Amino acid sequence: MKNIAFYIASRYLLAKKGSTAVTFITWLSVGAMMVAVTAMFVIISVFSGLEDLNKDLISNLHADLTIKSSSGKTLKNLPTIEDVLKKNKDIASFSRVIEEKVYINYNGKGDIAYLRGVDSAYTIVNPIDKDVFYGNYPSFEYSNEVLMENSLDNRLSIPVASSKDYATIFMPKPGLGIINKEEDIYNKKDILVTGIFPGKDQLDSYIISPIELTEQLLNLPKNSAYQIVVKLKNPENADVMKDKLLSTLGKNIEIKTKEEENAAFWKMINTEKLFIYLIFALVIFITTFNLAGAIIILQLDKKEQARSLISLGFPLSHLRRIYFYTGALIVISGIISGLILGTALCYFQFYTEFFKANETLPFPVKIVGKNYLIVSVTASLFGIIISWVFSKISKEYITKS
Repeated sequence: MKNIAFYIASRYLLAKKGSTAVTFITWLSVGAMMVAVTAMFVIISVFSGLEDLNKDLISNLHADLTIKSSSGKTLKNLPTIEDVLKKNKDIASFSRVIEEKVYINYNGKGDIAYLRGVDSAYTIVNPIDKDVFYGNYPSFEYSNEVLMENSLDNRLSIPVASSKDYATIFMPKPGLGIINKEEDIYNKKDILVTGIFPGKDQLDSYIISPIELTEQLLNLPKNSAYQIVVKLKNPENADVMKDKLLSTLGKNIEIKTKEEENAAFWKMINTEKLFIYLIFALVIFITTFNLAGAIIILQLDKKEQARSLISLGFPLSHLRRIYFYTGALIVISGIISGLILGTALCYFQFYTEFFKANETLPFPVKIVGKNYLIVSVTASLFGIIISWVFSKISKEYITKS
């Protein structure tokens, strides 16, 4: 009986219907489901591509692990911390970092910037030297050679690698008392820009300098650090290494993984993705009412056939299965065709980069297996519920004239 119900349902879907209206609304339901599934799959694939793009954009912003002091800016017991890191075989490299806001002036133009002082090992942890598109990364032979972010350099019009053109960095001095002279307000140093790198929206207005320059501007002793950035041999073990280092280094240390350093950023991305999913889930839910219309019209059109089947002893439960299977087949057809069309559109965008977010940046797409599962489950859930609800036809409806 079950197989008979499925056979009849498949004939209702594939065979020529008794009425043009039934044929039209049935395939309209398939088409509507296909379009909704295609749209949802493409949008989710774009967000998967955006995740990879954002990971690339912030790859040089934070290291696998970042070690800071839990009280105050400057790390205490720095030689002890460095000794522990050197002995750990799971750590590929680490670098001292000091970062502060500064005021930079050149030829009467001024701006607020972020000065990040790093040691010579920094490029092993964060290979920012690979992003230099004009000039060179500082040689660290002189403490005043710096790398500058592109938009900041454009605003100030500072020449690159010019031994005659120096900009000046001003660092406010902490303290109390009466100001008697200019030197009581701030420390200042002349800097030479040796290269330019793109900030990628994450490092806007940044200046990368030797750590000695920040130590001088802040009146810190040599070999100081606000934080230590760590590169692991296996970044996937970041959480395990964090726990090991915390147990070794004590309570005065705060350690964050790359994900924790970017927690607010990823929370925003995931929230946007959730809202997009809910919006398209609602679209699919609304689309399934086409399916309800198709089942109702099919019941009206095939009422005489249903009456004949009941008269011949066909169980009412199996008659209901016919309408349920018909709805399920419409849903499955829409999902399969929608995923095929969505995949084709994603590959089209991947290879042609036809659709662009701006003049230079195409919308990124990434096809992953979980996206197929998310879309299929969402559409199937709504479709099966609607099919089940509207297949519950009563015997009185069929037998009455």
